[in-house]
Amino acid sequence: MFITNGGIADVHVVVAAVDPELGTRGQASFVIGKGAKGLTQGKKEKKMGIRASHTAEILLDDVVVPADQLLGGEEKLEAKLARARTGEHGRSSVALKTFETTRPVVGAQALGIARAAFEFARDYAKERIAFGKPIIENQAIAFKLADMATEIEAARMLVWRALWMGRHGGEFKLAEGSMAKLKCGEVAVKVTEDAIQILGGYGYIRDFPVEKWHRDAKIYTLFEGTSEIQRLVISRAIAAG
Repeated sequence: MFITNGGIADVHVVVAAVDPELGTRGQASFVIGKGAKGLTQGKKEKKMGIRASHTAEILLDDVVVPADQLLGGEEKLEAKLARARTGEHGRSSVALKTFETTRPVVGAQALGIARAAFEFARDYAKERIAFGKPIIENQAIAFKLADMATEIEAARMLVWRALWMGRHGGEFKLAEGSMAKLKCGEVAVKVTEDAIQILGGYGYIRDFPVEKWHRDAKIYTLFEGTSEIQRLVISRAIAAG
């Protein structure tokens, strides 16, 4: 659970089993508001990156959740459970569809980190003089910046395509949302790592921001589905197409 400003967020969505015999198909989502009896914050985690966003355990101790806090309502839940009990396959998960449409937005966040790191490294390479000339004139540095810029633009096109499809009501045929998120997350990690390399020793110290961006970038290969999950979603879409 993500915690902001050191306190419990106003609303939490909790997935719970309402019919354990049905496994994952017997689960439902509930909204639990701040101040609910039995809802407390546990250990605050010390993270590698995105440390401005607090992350902590949420503990539920005999929390009573009213029926009107069931996402989707009781009627839809009963229909879903009835289909599961008869072995009927319902429509694709609403949660998974939501993830597919939000993943390009998460990808855009990662893309912003990559762009910041690239621009910082580019400007540094123009100003840093070594052996009588700016290091950007060295082919090893120039080619690294060229690759960084190319990867950022490729990732940007995937984000724009997925967001355009979502805005115009198009269905993602080949998991374009997952493609965008996968590409942007991995580009952010690689570009920030390359930015550190261009800065050399300065890239490794906290006087310069690239080491922070590298730590922040890593989360984008983990949350909203790991890179491995994105590849699984994409490969299944390809197989079904």
